[in-house]
Amino acid sequence: MIGTNVQAQDQTPGVMGSPSFGIYGGVNFQNINGKDAGGKDLKNSLVTKYHFGINYEIPLAPDFYFAPGLQITAKGTEGPVTYTDNTSTRTINRELSLTYLEVPLNLVFKPLVGNGHFILGFGPYLGYALAGKAKFDGDGAPGETDLVFGKTANSNDVNNLVYFKKMDIGANAFFGYQFMSGLNFIFNAQLGLVNINSDTNTELANKNTGFGISAGYRF
Repeated sequence: MIGTNVQAQDQTPGVMGSPSFGIYGGVNFQNINGKDAGGKDLKNSLVTKYHFGINYEIPLAPDFYFAPGLQITAKGTEGPVTYTDNTSTRTINRELSLTYLEVPLNLVFKPLVGNGHFILGFGPYLGYALAGKAKFDGDGAPGETDLVFGKTANSNDVNNLVYFKKMDIGANAFFGYQFMSGLNFIFNAQLGLVNINSDTNTELANKNTGFGISAGYRF
């Protein structure tokens, strides 16, 4: 009788759940918003990227969980930039690709709805850039180059190098649905809160932004 009663309570809404491990992956639609070197708004476009990771849900109260995680996220943007070489100044197209290792620290609300759980969450993330590339398209463009990571640019470097800071900090928000089987689908959005450009040009103020869809499974 005691065993039957405990099993029934575990399936009742409002009773605190158990810790669980999750894996997930999906597609991102990313952009970098902000100001260019002249202080004008960037005219960038969304690019399609990816993300995948793991997390661990720790019960805090009935239906509430703390969910730290670790994920790989590809970000970037595409848009026109002014390029200057030894003979001329012209506008060309540039595509940026950055890969981050991120640590999301989310608070999750998961009430029982139907035959599963509605998911609503938010929290900060800390990001560390692992690699990046810049691809220039246009007549006489410099082609493709690796991004340079550092707080300040070297004035002796060639002018087609692109500098970014290693660290990124932002906020997550997401909602979705988890089935009783553990399968879940989530729509997420991210807003960068810090300038990711180097401190060399104070007019630059670029931040990562994006949204995406993921599928995952909880064990």
